[in-house]
Formats: sequence, structure tokens, C-alpha cells
Amino acid sequence: MNPILVVRLGAMGDILHALPAVASLKKSFPDKRIYWVVARKWIELLQGNPNIDEIVPFDRNGAGALAKTWRRLRGIRPEIAIDFQGLIQSAMAGRAARPETYFGLTRSLAREPLAALFYSKRVEAPGPHRVETNLQLAAAAGAAVLTEESWIPPGRPEGELPAGPFFLTSPLAGWTSKQWPLVCYEELGKRLCSRGLELVANVPPGRERDLGRFTHLRLHTSSINGLIDATRRAIGVVGVDSGPLHLAAALSKSGVALFGPTDPAQNGPYKSRMTVLRAPGTQTTYKRHPQVDASMTRISAERVAEELLRSIAVSSA
Repeated sequence: MNPILVVRLGAMGDILHALPAVASLKKSFPDKRIYWVVARKWIELLQGNPNIDEIVPFDRNGAGALAKTWRRLRGIRPEIAIDFQGLIQSAMAGRAARPETYFGLTRSLAREPLAALFYSKRVEAPGPHRVETNLQLAAAAGAAVLTEESWIPPGRPEGELPAGPFFLTSPLAGWTSKQWPLVCYEELGKRLCSRGLELVANVPPGRERDLGRFTHLRLHTSSINGLIDATRRAIGVVGVDSGPLHLAAALSKSGVALFGPTDPAQNGPYKSRMTVLRAPGTQTTYKRHPQVDASMTRISAERVAEELLRSIAVSSA
């Protein structure tokens, strides 16, 4: 039987939001091979996933690498392809595989409206949450057995983590405007320390200098697998709208999600145990400003600490 091609090149949170849709495709079409084309830097998120038969690295580092990727895609010839990203680049990647039927979002919903020109079936998938939009796309492609399950790799230990209980945060985001002021993490760490708890800040290698001046944060650098392991071991998570927060939600961790210019109804931790904090009157803009959005500065470290402590009290009750 001809396979199914899934296109979601990145980024981390968006890949995590597509996992239930791909699990639904596998449950609905157990005899079909499912290929997932993804940017090489995110492959660790998908390795070992029982719902994916083959990972196709999307490599565009030079003409030779891109030509190799295109040849691999052209050899798949899927019956169905689904673009869960909605960019011109992702739409072109799926089209290169020459699917019999190519599903994607309508022009009004695709992140780049011109991407819709590449699809043979344009789907009205209003969500509102990204997970729901992806499930609606999968259903339009014929998935009759829908699930909200997300398979996450086990991860592996990397670096040093506290022997005692700790909260985990990943304070950096793809857009600075979505971040909480970094100094707030120092204040939060101080409050938690007074209760015998540590705050661990996971940052990518090379970004330690961003937080190195703080004394109440334990820095942890790792690959994606190390982040997964640290998230599993933490008693709770505090995060902003970025991949590590959505990883924690997929792992059913408790904690606090801090939101500002992005809409938690669309991008928040999906059906999770986390408390979402957003300052009253915050406007949804999705503008990628180079500075922290003013709405994020109105979330106090005191309130975050209270909610984190409440979350572990509820978990232990």
C-alpha cells in the first residue's frame, strides 16, 4: 500500500503539537508506512516513535544536501501527504514527493497563504488549539480513529541535576517578546530556595552566559534528550510559550505556563495540569519584537512561586 507522508519541519513545540495527529493516522491506517520529513535538528524528538516508520531528514545545508533531500522525497510517492506547517518551504517539500492527494490548510489559515497553492485539498481546520487543528487535518485526510496521545522518547541523563526535588525552567524562547524577564527567574529561585527547592534552568549549549550572573539558578545544558530526561525528573515546570513547555505538557507535568503576546487558547499547554498565568488586559499580537513584551513584566515572581508550590501540594494530596 502506498505510504503517508507527514510534513512538519520544525520547530520543537509545533512538532509536539503534531504528534497526536500522526498517532491518529497510524491508528487509522495501521498497514500504511508513515514517513515524517523533519529538520535534522529535531530528529531526537521523533526517534523510536512507534507511529513513524521512517524519518526523512530535511537538509538544506548546501545545494548537494538539498538535492539529496529532494531525491529522497521524490522516491516516496505517497498516496497521501499532509503539510502540518503551512509554509511555502514545507508545502514544496511535500509536493516534491508527488503525492496522489496533498492536504493542507486553506489560504486564510496557512502561516504563509501562498503555501495553499501547492495543496490539492485545502482544509478548513479552525482549531482553536494547534493540536486540534492538526487533528482536524488528519481527519480530513481520512483518519477515523483520533487520539490525543503523544509518544515522547525516554531521553537520557546529561549534565548534573539536583539530588533533591527541583523545578525546571527553559527561560529562552524563539521570540524574545514571549520571554519572562530573566531577572525574574533569580527572584523565583530565591523564593523556592527558602522552601528547600531548587530551580534548574535548562539552556542550549552556548547560552549559559545569559543566566550566569544569577546565584539562585542551577544551570543545565543539554541536547533534546537531556531536556526530556530533566523534564521527566522535575517535580514541576515553569515555562513560556516555547518547545520545552509543550514537552512538559505532553509529559503531563504540573506547573505554571507564562503567556503574553501569544494566545494560550491556541498555543497553550494542551489539556494539561499546568496553571496558565497571563496579565489582565494582555493583547494577542504574535509580533516578534526584540524585547520582552510589557505584558510579561506584569507577571510577578511571587505569584509564580505561589502557583508552583500549590501545584506540588495538589499533586501530593
